[in-house]
Order: sequence, then structure tokens, then C-alpha cells
Amino acid sequence: MSETAAATAPARTNDAAIALNGVDVAFRLADGGVYRAVQSATLEVADGEFVAIVGPTGCGKSTLLNIAAGLLAPAAGHVDIFGQALATLNRQAGYLFQADALFPWKTALENVAIGPETAGMPQAEARARGKDWLTRVGLGAFGDRYPHMLSGGQRKRVGLAQVLIRDPKILLMDEPFGPLDAQTRQIMGNLLLDLWSADRKAVLFVTHDLEEAIALSDRVVIMSAGPSARIIGDWRVKLARPRDIAEIKLDPAFHDLHREIWQMLKSEVIKGYQQAESRT
Repeated sequence: MSETAAATAPARTNDAAIALNGVDVAFRLADGGVYRAVQSATLEVADGEFVAIVGPTGCGKSTLLNIAAGLLAPAAGHVDIFGQALATLNRQAGYLFQADALFPWKTALENVAIGPETAGMPQAEARARGKDWLTRVGLGAFGDRYPHMLSGGQRKRVGLAQVLIRDPKILLMDEPFGPLDAQTRQIMGNLLLDLWSADRKAVLFVTHDLEEAIALSDRVVIMSAGPSARIIGDWRVKLARPRDIAEIKLDPAFHDLHREIWQMLKSEVIKGYQQAESRT
């Protein structure tokens, strides 16, 4: 970790929402070998903190999310959630994927309400809560639409409502706005910030877009190129909140921070491309 990154990294706490402690991730290959994806990853996300992870393609960003979600078990190290060891699925987290996770045969309202319904909430109550969440994400008049009748941005809004209606304490977000056009991504980013500001959940947000990471987050974490990818930088974003994404990108402090982080990230991105080309 660079001197700048180390100087701006947060102090360790005992009650972090997510604490990855010396985590290694390895996968067994078809030929019997082992691919070590992530090495000695140590990362904390405080309750109410928005942390973005950026790194080259294939460096293990999504893998760390899956570890925090309890979908993968680390080969070494351990994971704590609010001070308790994570041994199974992380029931305190909501996970928003890059790909839509909507049922195509259900309406927007039915998709949003399905979580509370399957958890035992009476259907009428779940649907009422679903309507409220659709309104909060700007789709109050679209509850009867099926996914194929919605734009990409609208489907992302439904997906966001589908996760937030469960009121998780932690949000895990894997490039959720990646497939969207630039204007829609900006709108969705502002919507996310507005919703997050209401109750300040802990967020771990994976993106390949450094500008998006800085505009949204409290901290930007950089991973090296794989294999054996490591966390090599941790910057605190000292930009005032609340933020409008378009406006914050005009702030000179935004450009200074982007330039500083890119100096480290650029070499890792180039390294990642070179490694990919050498395998083709």
C-alpha cells in the first residue's frame, strides 16, 4: 500500500459491518491445479459507510463480495459481520447484481413484494410495502408492468426496491449500473445516494469505473491485478455530502483525487490486460 493510501486508510474498529481478515480465495482447476484468486485481503466497512472497490477486470472484486455474502468460503482468513463470525449466508446483507434478477412472469409490484411474502408477511401487507418502495424509486405508476415492458434503468429501480424492501443492514452491489447508458447511470447513482442517505446502510460497491467510485463513496479501495490479487490502496473521499454526481465531478478536489488514484490503478489495469493477452 502506498504512503498516501496508508495515511488515508481508516482506523480499525471492533464493530465493523463487514470485516475481512487476511482472506485468501482459491479455486480448484480442471487439471487438478489451484488458482489463487485473492491473497491476504483485509478490509473493513463501518456501519453506515459507503466503500467502493475498483480494480482490473478479473482481479477478484466480485469474489470479495461473494465472500462477504457468505456465498464463498475463504481458503484462509475469516469474515466477521458486526463482530460475529460469518459461517453461512449473510442474512444481514442484500445483494444487487449486475444482471437483472427479476422474475419475467411477475409484475414490478410482485417482484418487489416477493421477498416479504416468502418471509411470511401477509400478501396484502407485502404488496402495500411494495407499492411504497416503487414510489420511493420513482416507479409508483409502474407496478402492473412486467420486466419486458420496462427500460433497463426502470428494471434497475425495481431491483433496488426488491433489495431495500427487506431492510438489510448491508448492501452488496456488483457493478449494478454497468449495463446502463451514461445518463441513466448518473440518474441511478443519484437515486442510490438519496436512498442511502435516508438510513446510511453499510455499502460495499464493486465498479470498474473510477469516477463512479469516487462520486458515490466515502472510501475507494484499489485491488491489484490477479492472480493472487491484493488490496493495494485505500483512499478516503473527502468530498462534501450530499452530492450530485454531475456537479461533484466538476469539483477540483474530485479531479485531484482521481488523478492520484489513477496513478496506482493505471499500472494494474495495464498489467491485467497484458496477462489476459498472454493467455490467449
